[in-house]
Amino acid sequence: MDKLQELLIITMEECGELIQECSKSIRKKDYYGNERLIEEVGDVMCMLELLHEYDLINWTDVYERVKEKKNKLKKWSSLV
Repeated sequence: MDKLQELLIITMEECGELIQECSKSIRKKDYYGNERLIEEVGDVMCMLELLHEYDLINWTDVYERVKEKKNKLKKWSSLV
């Protein structure tokens, strides 16, 4: 396995762990001050930073996509 494959696999695993913790947070109604949720978000953010360091993503493109997603959420969700 090369470094990029390892990077993407670990990123997938960390995203999966965040998904699992989000589910547990909902079941337990443990939303605020949830240390495990913070830990998993931090792990995913670490992997996003590594994706950037390995030039697989660039922040300009990512933040442009963030804007697009927020516009979609305005249409379909009350979150934004």
